[in-house]
Amino acid sequence: MRKTQRFEELFLPHLDAAYSLARWIVGRDQVAQDVVQEAYARALKGFSGFRGENPRAWLLTIVHNTAYGWISIPINEKKLIPFDEDAHAVPMEVLFSEVSQERRRELLAEALNRLPAKFREVLFLFEIEKWSYQEIAAALNVRLETVRSRLKSARRRVQQELTQVREREIEESH
Repeated sequence: MRKTQRFEELFLPHLDAAYSLARWIVGRDQVAQDVVQEAYARALKGFSGFRGENPRAWLLTIVHNTAYGWISIPINEKKLIPFDEDAHAVPMEVLFSEVSQERRRELLAEALNRLPAKFREVLFLFEIEKWSYQEIAAALNVRLETVRSRLKSARRRVQQELTQVREREIEESH
């Protein structure tokens, strides 16, 4: 009973962060809840391997691994044409001065949900969780340059998504 109690003390305070990360990766509430449940079960099972350094990082790494296990990767992924950031860059500034705060949140959520999971995840860990590049690289088991690249791409793609939505709204209002 002591093991379970200690586990709860260390990891239950991070339940919201675990859910948020899972939601950002998988993109749907119910699936994120399932991912978190499975991740906590895995964390409890592997609790004896936890060395007590950073419970939040340890747990979010498990959530990351679990979430990616839930995402199905297209079989023909190698046949996909890569997204060319520079070719699709839109230099126009997005202006939302006349859009309500609630609509801005909706637009941002829609833009974020259209990002690939690997971009949403890095954006979440850096912008929301305030992790350093080094912490993200270690947790995701990728190079530091990969983290920087994904973060840059994620920001650019969110801006492009918002610009496209804004252009559609302008066209529809005329």
